[in-house]
Amino acid sequence: MRIDYEKRIFGLDLMRAIAVVMVVCSHTLWIVPDMRGVIRRVFSIYGVLGVDIFFVLSGFLIGRILYNMYVSKVFSFKDVSYFWIRRWFRTLPNYYLALVLNILVAIYIGNQLPEALWKYGFFLHNFSTQLPWFFPESWSLSVEEFAYIIGPFLLYMVLFLKRKVSRSRLFLEVTLFILLFFCITKLWYNHEETIRHIRYWSLNVKSIVIYRIDAIYYGVLAAYISIVMPKFWYKIRYLACAIGILTLIGMNLLIPIKKWYIETYPGFWNVWYFLIKSSAIVCVLPLLSQMKSAPKLIRIPITYISILSYAIYVLHYSIIMQLMKYFIPSEQMAGLDIVIYILVYVLITFLASYIMYRIFERPMTNLRDSNRIKNHFK
Repeated sequence: MRIDYEKRIFGLDLMRAIAVVMVVCSHTLWIVPDMRGVIRRVFSIYGVLGVDIFFVLSGFLIGRILYNMYVSKVFSFKDVSYFWIRRWFRTLPNYYLALVLNILVAIYIGNQLPEALWKYGFFLHNFSTQLPWFFPESWSLSVEEFAYIIGPFLLYMVLFLKRKVSRSRLFLEVTLFILLFFCITKLWYNHEETIRHIRYWSLNVKSIVIYRIDAIYYGVLAAYISIVMPKFWYKIRYLACAIGILTLIGMNLLIPIKKWYIETYPGFWNVWYFLIKSSAIVCVLPLLSQMKSAPKLIRIPITYISILSYAIYVLHYSIIMQLMKYFIPSEQMAGLDIVIYILVYVLITFLASYIMYRIFERPMTNLRDSNRIKNHFK
């Protein structure tokens, strides 16, 4: 696999690699369901944090593309459509392939398919109601797809207001509006609903589109700052990164120490937990977005994991782990057997992800750069 390292930013590859490794680590808890103590708590945090890193990073990258389009072009509906088409060639093929594989796996092992399976085809399965048990990791992909639709559409629509302000100002206002709106949806949920336990929160708040779209727009706001205030972005890189890392560590240490459990502090979990976490992740971007390279020994594996991250994400849990658990149950294993089981699981995940990337994901993504697509949107 040829990689043009000159076109890549190591710091952002590092974020993506860390995020997917965190998610995979969190799901290994299914292999060792009886694990208790600090390790289980840390691995549980990994999964939630890893997905939010993906969200903020995605928003940052998409935000930079959108901003440059918005201020330098007419930004017609054709431009918006071209943006969507490019995103969909990147995100939809892997998703739909994974969805088909999940259906086949469920049928093979005898699991019942959800009644509203059709909703998965339109990313509606977790739009406003509880996340179903089937293909659960797809919740974050629904959030991203709706985020990609809402932002560009609003940016296009506000142009009809004919306001005498710069495009840059409009971009900022739309971004802040989205952040505020989806913060209000969480405040509304916190006012109307009673949280029973952390599992209920995970399925009914953390994984629901109408409460999570703002996670991506923290990254979009970071993109705006990086472009409009580049000197400030450069100047704060070390301090901001330190604040971000300390905030993430501090918050997750204080939760058990101060006993900020969801049953007694639902407002913290429903609203402030998301805001603080996303803001802390944003804080590491000034440094990592300017970290262009690294020693070869570190750069190569990190870049490979980053490139394979999407395939890893959609394959590792509901497909690979579920099949492994079906054929070789791990409940009675211990010690070295568990270690070998996890190593085999990781090896199969990376091998399958590499195959998926080479024969399917990359060819499908490359279609967006075909002359047929480009000429259609000229």
